[in-house]
Amino acid sequence: MSFKKTLLAAAAVVALPLMAQAQPVSGLYLGAGIGGNYLDKSDITGSSAADKAAVGNLSAEFSWGYAGVISLGWGFGNGLRAEIEGSYRQNDVSDLTLNNAMQSGATGTATSYGAMLNVLYDINLNGMLGGITPYVGVGAGYVFHDYDEVGTNMGGVKDVKTGDSGAFGGQAIVGLSLPISSVPGLAMTAEYRFMMTSGHDISSTTAGVTRTVDVDNVNHSLLVGLRYAFNAAPAVAAAAPVAAARTFLVFFDWSKADLTDRARQIIGEAASSRGQGVTRIEVNGFTDRSGPADYNMQLSIRRANAVAAELVRRGVPRNEIVTRGFGEENNLVPTADGVREPQNRRVEIILK
Repeated sequence: MSFKKTLLAAAAVVALPLMAQAQPVSGLYLGAGIGGNYLDKSDITGSSAADKAAVGNLSAEFSWGYAGVISLGWGFGNGLRAEIEGSYRQNDVSDLTLNNAMQSGATGTATSYGAMLNVLYDINLNGMLGGITPYVGVGAGYVFHDYDEVGTNMGGVKDVKTGDSGAFGGQAIVGLSLPISSVPGLAMTAEYRFMMTSGHDISSTTAGVTRTVDVDNVNHSLLVGLRYAFNAAPAVAAAAPVAAARTFLVFFDWSKADLTDRARQIIGEAASSRGQGVTRIEVNGFTDRSGPADYNMQLSIRRANAVAAELVRRGVPRNEIVTRGFGEENNLVPTADGVREPQNRRVEIILK
């Protein structure tokens, strides 16, 4: 595949998910990753007719090597990110083939290092993957490719290629990030990167003869790493919902603290309403304004205690109940002194 076609395909990969809602990274961030790199088989051909005849039909295959990247970027808060990346890749030669014949004593190392400008897009899945955010991207830049004694070494006789050159390159990126909740702004990353260059012309000297050869540079990298956003706000835990207080009213006959059948029914409803989140039950007793104030204070306390006892009988723990008597204070219906008002002869059961 040509270099231009590869970049077009990578751009198409990025364009597909642009309709997805982004999981934004805002502001400055720093990222780094390390992992394995696979360098595709490379044809090593002479650049001129004379060099082609001298080099022959030579190709090199490589073992898995390693790769590392470091990047400094900026998130725009809408899913888009731009970053400058420096990278390094290294692979050892595993096999050499000359004119379709496997060569013994294969040796050498191929190294790539350079800088790229990447544009990436984070895809917001609204928590479908438990906080994992996929992302895709493309990049372009300049890459140096170095051959260090790539060739054969048999019995101390070397036929090797050593040299380097730079070329323009591009890459496609597919990755996942997972935030680390204990450190705001920090996320783990896992990536696949496809990186290739437009080809390299390496000048090498073998046995005193200098030749120029064309080599390929197509890489597949699997990386794990970390990314830190400098201005990330600490995660704020959602406040627990506060249960609204519920109030039940129990009414009494004049100058009485006895519970009627209707009163017991209402107390039963209050006991049954002790749902999740209720940790305190206030039982407040009141009287109307007829009779002496001291007597009314004691009567309001007796009424509150009677209601509390019925709540306990219906299964409410006594340590959740707070009883108080207010006597003639806080009338539900304001009246003059000495007036017998039925709605003021009450106990309020408040669930909190």
